[in-house]
Amino acid sequence: MDIYKEVAMEKFRIDFKKENGPKYIQLYKHIKNLIENSKIEASEKLPPLREMSAFLNINISTSVKAYDLLEKEKYIYKKEGSGSYIYPQASASKEVIKAVRFDLANPQANMFPVDKFKEAVAIAIEKEGETLFDYHEGLGYELLRISLCDYMKSLSIESEPDRIQIISGAQQGINIIVNSILNYGDVVFIEEPSYPGAIDVFKEHGVKVVGIPVLDDGIDIGILKMKLEKIKPSILYTMPNYQNPTGVCYSEKKKKEILNLARQFDFMIIEDDYMSDFDFNNTKIKPLRAYDEENRVIYIKSFSKILMPGLRIGFMEMPIHVRNVISRIKYSMDISTSSFTQLSLYYYMTFFGWRNHLDIIKKVYESRFKIAKKYIDSNFSDILTFRKASGGVNFFAALPKDYSSIDLKIFLESKGVKVLEGPLFYYNIKAENEFRISIAHMQENDIEINLNTLKNGIIEFLSDEKNKMKYKIPN
Repeated sequence: MDIYKEVAMEKFRIDFKKENGPKYIQLYKHIKNLIENSKIEASEKLPPLREMSAFLNINISTSVKAYDLLEKEKYIYKKEGSGSYIYPQASASKEVIKAVRFDLANPQANMFPVDKFKEAVAIAIEKEGETLFDYHEGLGYELLRISLCDYMKSLSIESEPDRIQIISGAQQGINIIVNSILNYGDVVFIEEPSYPGAIDVFKEHGVKVVGIPVLDDGIDIGILKMKLEKIKPSILYTMPNYQNPTGVCYSEKKKKEILNLARQFDFMIIEDDYMSDFDFNNTKIKPLRAYDEENRVIYIKSFSKILMPGLRIGFMEMPIHVRNVISRIKYSMDISTSSFTQLSLYYYMTFFGWRNHLDIIKKVYESRFKIAKKYIDSNFSDILTFRKASGGVNFFAALPKDYSSIDLKIFLESKGVKVLEGPLFYYNIKAENEFRISIAHMQENDIEINLNTLKNGIIEFLSDEKNKMKYKIPN
């Protein structure tokens, strides 16, 4: 290597003995730091893999892994036959690299009760020993199911352990129900917009899906009645409290009307509940299941927003007449949800202040929601139309007519801002101008700053699109 090239390479030098961890991770972090601090110019070519490996006296596979990780995280890109280059925007600023994530609806890791859950795991190992890793009965660990019945009383639901099926998250629950009680070609009514995970399950199983619009107080009862007069569904899928993606909350009157229609037209209801624990407006909301007196509701409860999404655990509360078939299908899918997770959750709920944890999480979400809503109400009315969110972590917005949320998504990503485009949340209607933002993954102090960044990006997008009349859809 000549002297000039060696001088140019000097910034890549690493003392691998100073830090622990694999060498490829150390190299990845070192190059990432150079990029973020603009010590490598935008579009600059990185040294070839063999040169980097020879200079650092490391195996070439170490360099390959480091470059692959940088590429995966959008710090570099590769040109076939030419080499690896810095993304043009990657070295511009740390703020661009650290994207504003309005697309993430899971809570931040610092909200997780990790230390207490570690203690619960230790107790589970001590008390259960080797049996902690055995399969438990198909419905799930009985003591956990008893605890969940007690927990549901706080949601105004009276149940019993034999009606509880432990599952690995809400999407698995929906999948089990579809495989259990629906046949190919059966009809399912869904809210539109709705949860993409449920939409994907219905698409995969070949059921016929009919969308019913969501209004500010829940599903459009008038259109629902009109559809019921013509089509008989087997199931209505709904998220009555803080609906995803709109944040809309059904009125008590509307919940009761839906149950009356279920009795009149003889269909079941899947209630997908991820946040009824939190009353954002002191309205004493209850799940739809709390009003069900005729065993019409299969209630799915996910812990993804209120505990730790990575645990992959939730439960279904179901009428006895569908329990056996649902339990059988669940068993055929994965035999049993992780016994380790089930028992750890049981000991956490029993000994580590489950109710107190929910109170803490409620305060966090409520504060973040109110900050976001106040800013949105004050700053977006002249450029966007928002659904009337009552709580939760999501807001659903609409651009002016004829503008595309897919184009908006691409434009905002170039500015380091991520949102989810509206068509993801529809089965039939293509809501080209709608999109969802979520504040779940944001620190409270960042919400207004991030919303202001979003606003400026949208204003720039609308201005650019207005000047590109060839992209506009003619009236």
